[in-house]
Amino acid sequence: MANKAALVSGSQTTLQRGKACLRCRKRKMRCDGTKPACQQCIRAKKGDSCEYDDGKGKTRTQILKETIVRLENRIRELEDPEYISPAVTLHDPHTFHHSESSSSSLGSPGSATFSGSHSPFPPEATSPSTSWINLPQATSSSPFASEIFYEEPQISTPFDLAPLLVNLFAPHRHQCGLEVHMGHIRESLNLPLSEQRHPALMNAIYLWACFVSRPEPLCDHEEYFLNQALEAQQQGLRIPDKVLDVIQASCLLSVYFLANGRLLEGSFHSSAAAALAVQIGLHLGVPQESPTGWMSDANETYDLKPQKNDYLRGERVLAFWQVYNLDRCWSVVLRKPCVIPDGSSALSSVNCPWPQDIAEYESGYIDPSPTFRTLSGFLNGDVSSGGYSMQTLRAKASTLFAHADTIARSWDSDIKAPANIQDRIQVLEMTITTFLSTLTPVHQLDGTMSDQRQILITVHTLANTATILLFQRFAHEGGHAYEKCVQAANTCLSIVKSLSTADFGMLDPILGTCWTTVAEILVRQLDAIESAWSPVNATDQRTDLTTLLIAMTNFDSHFPILALPISKLKTRLEV
Repeated sequence: MANKAALVSGSQTTLQRGKACLRCRKRKMRCDGTKPACQQCIRAKKGDSCEYDDGKGKTRTQILKETIVRLENRIRELEDPEYISPAVTLHDPHTFHHSESSSSSLGSPGSATFSGSHSPFPPEATSPSTSWINLPQATSSSPFASEIFYEEPQISTPFDLAPLLVNLFAPHRHQCGLEVHMGHIRESLNLPLSEQRHPALMNAIYLWACFVSRPEPLCDHEEYFLNQALEAQQQGLRIPDKVLDVIQASCLLSVYFLANGRLLEGSFHSSAAAALAVQIGLHLGVPQESPTGWMSDANETYDLKPQKNDYLRGERVLAFWQVYNLDRCWSVVLRKPCVIPDGSSALSSVNCPWPQDIAEYESGYIDPSPTFRTLSGFLNGDVSSGGYSMQTLRAKASTLFAHADTIARSWDSDIKAPANIQDRIQVLEMTITTFLSTLTPVHQLDGTMSDQRQILITVHTLANTATILLFQRFAHEGGHAYEKCVQAANTCLSIVKSLSTADFGMLDPILGTCWTTVAEILVRQLDAIESAWSPVNATDQRTDLTTLLIAMTNFDSHFPILALPISKLKTRLEV
């Protein structure tokens, strides 16, 4: 092996000083200067990262550094409106690379722009080689790698992306349903690896941060963090006290796939998260300590028994409703049965209490009263149950949306309708109407806090779309049911008109499918007007549909799932 290493080393020719690639300079290895990738980098499976600094332009690493600085300044601007971003200034790359006698670039004056405080590792940590947040680094499969090259560190740049990615994700957590205390997530980056949140969840968060940063260069790392999250999922299922992290990660992955039009993958992870939540008893309110039955292992526990810490108990309640919202809403869109049951028996019904906002749990509040059949009471008209927290409103809106679709699909014009379907429709209609009356009116949404407005937009849209789903299948033009559909569609349209350009990147992806339903009603209204015997001016209806088309197009630029309905709507408006 030593002879092979010597042979490889001896085959390289002497290169003029300063002409070696950046990687070989950093590792003090002999470089042959071959472009686009030298032999050293090729043997180490690092051909894609082989870079040369000829002084004529910026390297990919320098460009990425500037992007990070720009994003950090943007975050500061959002947090402090009076903050003025300084010009992006980086150290001289020649100074950094030519100072080969320096043992570390982190402490050098030239790298002062990037603070070491970004690192999630405590100062006494000896190596970050097991970090969960590193940029992608391929591993060498060469049999000579261990003897020719030093082990490549996983962090290849003098800064750490973890805190930045968490900060980028934080404002978007509501649109993908993750309700956790982001301060705790940030603090966990400084804890020992064994005490941090599981890599499945953290890499899913980093994935979303890269996704919402599009078209910035950070989005180039989506595939890396996606693969890391998927791999960590399998490992997390073997660690009982990390199952909750795996469920939350599965939800984030599902919404990521669904928001990118990868429906089968999104459906798979949604179903997996729901099945796992039911398996460990999150829907029961008081989680099981371990699986029951003849296949359960007496030595295996899921560490999901009630905790003294109300915040931890609250996070489990929020985790269940995260899965529930995903399961109920997207099952309607994907035309598949819901996974989470809500039957009449104790084990098959949802007994988890309605969720509170994370701040309530953080302050020590948790409702001690037991609950039974949480959803049944609400659907029968008990709208005030569980209070009016943003998370409760979101869960109730999902319930109305899914239940309306269930009732509508139980009716078929070709067969005899169920005997009690009219009663069920009336009860649900009354529940929707009462629920909407408890919400902040649509015209007052601009006066609410940004986080609340983001959730209320989703809640209003889901509840009004539930009305459309409930009556759409048997609504005849001019009939009472048809008028209710049109009224609900116009309410959704008024919400769309209130959106700013910046709002579209913060919307829940489920809204795109709701707008498709709204478009169907408005097109139906336009058809009725234009086919009437007496001439009727349809300019207002066409203007409304054009407004909706523009909104759907803006939405699709962030979440590419509306190409087909956009195409159909364009075709109709051209007639």
